[in-house]
Amino acid sequence: MENIDFLEKMKGLTASENLLAVGRDVNELRAKFEDHLLEAERKIQVAQLENHENPEAHNLAALESSLVELMMLKDSFYAVYGSYKEKRKVVIEERNALESKNLSEKKALISRLRETVTTEENIGAAFGALKEIQDKWKEIGDIPRDNRNDIQAEYSRLLEDFFYNIKIYKDLKDYDFHRNLQLKKGLIAELKLLNTVSSIHEVERTLKKLQNDWNDIGPVPNEEWDSLKESYWTEVRSIYEKVNRFYDDRRAILQANLEQKKVLLEETLAIVEKKDTNDSSNSWDAMTKEILACQAKWKIIGFGPKKENEEIWKAFRTVCDTFFDAKKELHSEIQEKHSLLAEKKKRLIEKANELKSSTDWVETAKKMKQLQQQWKTIGHSGVKNEQKLWKGFRSACDAFFNSREAFFGAKDKENEANLSTKKELLAAIEKYKPNEDKNTAISDLKRFAENFNAVGHVPIKEKDPIFKAFRALMDIKYSVLKLEGAEMERIIFHAKVEKIKASPNASRKFGELKLELRKQIDTQIKEVALLENNLGFFASSKGTDALRKEVDKKIAKVNEKINSIKTQLKLLPNE
Repeated sequence: MENIDFLEKMKGLTASENLLAVGRDVNELRAKFEDHLLEAERKIQVAQLENHENPEAHNLAALESSLVELMMLKDSFYAVYGSYKEKRKVVIEERNALESKNLSEKKALISRLRETVTTEENIGAAFGALKEIQDKWKEIGDIPRDNRNDIQAEYSRLLEDFFYNIKIYKDLKDYDFHRNLQLKKGLIAELKLLNTVSSIHEVERTLKKLQNDWNDIGPVPNEEWDSLKESYWTEVRSIYEKVNRFYDDRRAILQANLEQKKVLLEETLAIVEKKDTNDSSNSWDAMTKEILACQAKWKIIGFGPKKENEEIWKAFRTVCDTFFDAKKELHSEIQEKHSLLAEKKKRLIEKANELKSSTDWVETAKKMKQLQQQWKTIGHSGVKNEQKLWKGFRSACDAFFNSREAFFGAKDKENEANLSTKKELLAAIEKYKPNEDKNTAISDLKRFAENFNAVGHVPIKEKDPIFKAFRALMDIKYSVLKLEGAEMERIIFHAKVEKIKASPNASRKFGELKLELRKQIDTQIKEVALLENNLGFFASSKGTDALRKEVDKKIAKVNEKINSIKTQLKLLPNE
């Protein structure tokens, strides 16, 4: 539903000729509008939060403009809604005045009927007066609810007195009594069927009509009256009990919803009160997820009693606003802190670049390791800076350590012997035919990898060729095994680890692999958070159960992937 639909529909309802009849439609529209406001404000808040992490994620001016437009729509909507309430109040006052007038008129008719019953002796005149009274009685509209039973009872009693006191021909009286008896039995049958109607408003409307019809039907034989009246009131009382249970249950549900919202308000307040203990972006992000989760739970809970529901919503919104305002204020401080840490890391990069060309291998290696340790102790400099700085620092460190490795590799007299040993091992691997038992074959291939890794360095020029040849042979042997599913993933990763161990730049490659695996874990965790957040917006109904189950399956699948990556990470050296 577009914004303009809410306002136009409210205007249309306010212009209705029967404002009392559209009361439920107005309340439902207002509830949907409030849900729309909450969702729109949440989206803007989420966008603002994303801008804190990435200022280029959204157009800040557009966000502010959207918020202003939203507030203008809210003001316009509630202005029309206020107009509706005033008009409806006038209608109710007019209805009450009319019902009071109708009450006076019915009392006058009762007085006239009483006089006719007690004083009129002319049968024709009596029936003429009765017909006139009944016609006027039907023409008169509703009277105040509190007076309906008493007035109707008095009217019915006088009607009964009239028909019992007026002497009519026996045949006519017997015919009328029998006909009235059948009509009232039929009406009792309709009352029984009314108990099966699900719509309470339909039940109330029909019950009122049937009671009016009952009173309009004339007397029945005396010997039938007591049992007939008992059956009638039994059904009427049963229906009233059903109606009362509905409204009692509805009030209970509203009160239960209010209690849930009170508990959730306290939980949210307790979270917000701990905001001053946050000392990092991660802690603020974690608390933000908690607040968003509370907001999602709030949306699931239904309405409470009208007055209390509005009050507790204002309190809840104030608590949430307090948190997000504090977070916004702190964001600038965090950015400043990240800038200071970035400057420290830039100085370390400058020192590493000064040292990377040194040939004093022992002392320079110590200094480089000290710089690496300092890098770790400085801390994260923010998403915007960290990756770029790390690449520059790592490049300088790799330049030195690669040069040192090349220097010492060239001097190693055992390199040639190691090369011959590795070539012999490659020949053995090439001749090897994997056993039909996969476990035995995998064990054999692992032993080949361990033996290959156990052999020392080879000449620098031969490092990559001998490693590529080893990797190619191992890939061929593993492919013959035709591994599947989780087993394939585990074995292939283990083989990958063994291949990296045998590579010339194992340390650097392991570092890159660790970084890649951690990135995958972060990506999967964000996906879980997004799925869980989306899950909170599904209302509890039959229509959304399938969607909720589908999302639950996706969450479980992603969690399995996270656990699998963590297991891989533990297989790496120094993990």
